[in-house]
Amino acid sequence: MRANAVTVGIPVRNLESAATWYTSAFELGAPAQIPLDGLVEFDLGPFWLQLAVASQLAGQEGMSVNISVEDATKEHTRFTELGLSVSELQRIEGIVDFFELTDMDGNKIGFVTELS
Repeated sequence: MRANAVTVGIPVRNLESAATWYTSAFELGAPAQIPLDGLVEFDLGPFWLQLAVASQLAGQEGMSVNISVEDATKEHTRFTELGLSVSELQRIEGIVDFFELTDMDGNKIGFVTELS
């Protein structure tokens, strides 16, 4: 099997607030699609980010999303300067730089840069 695309679904409590938060944090434009009430989708190139109203699931453990970026240190600094909640930047020498960003609903999103 070869996947053509990946969609990462994130449950949120308030769609409008979450869309605003993600648009600011990830420097996104308007959603690419609003396929139905309570759901928005952003086209991030190699994958789609889908925000869906699901109050009972928002911020619960179990969601695992890691996004590979060119420079995790730079993104960590940018998120910190925006006043967003980020974990300490971890470096596994020769392997990866990694940190987690926590959204307004408590969902954790990992950011990783592979080191060569």
